[in-house]
Amino acid sequence: MDFDNLEYLRTGSRRQQDAYSVLIKNKILFRLKEYEPILVGTIPINIDIESSDLDIICYFSNMQGFIEAINNNFRTETNFKIIELQSKETSIIVSNFFIDNFEIEIFGQNIPTKHQFAYRHLLVEQNLLNNHDEKFRQHIIELKRKGYKTEPAFAIALGLIGDPYLELLKFEEHSKTTIDS
Repeated sequence: MDFDNLEYLRTGSRRQQDAYSVLIKNKILFRLKEYEPILVGTIPINIDIESSDLDIICYFSNMQGFIEAINNNFRTETNFKIIELQSKETSIIVSNFFIDNFEIEIFGQNIPTKHQFAYRHLLVEQNLLNNHDEKFRQHIIELKRKGYKTEPAFAIALGLIGDPYLELLKFEEHSKTTIDS
């Protein structure tokens, strides 16, 4: 699946169609185009639950410029907030707000989007869903409804031991989709 093009949402589940409408009507990705935005998370791969948000990852080389762009484009949205996080390896900006019936989370890092964990997990999870039956998908959704985050839910369903975020990345080599260089 081509996650760079939102067209797959237009003909997907009702929730995917609603997400498509919100993103297109409000030009969310267009307003972020300078930052290589990609919709990730549960809605693109149809394992979302009622409380799932629209997760958009972005890449920035200039953190202050990205913060300004987020503020300029979204600060008037309902419950807008923006925070800066630092880790040893990267700078992170996270912004949350609501538009229509969706919470939107914009996650920016100084790592190209197709190399960020969220995108890499998306590809692995999509491949795993494609290689398992509907019962597996429903099991993931049920675990999410019980409060598990997506990666831990996959780890439980697959019987993985250890850090679920790292364990899932071991499936990258088996994935038919590769990360663009």
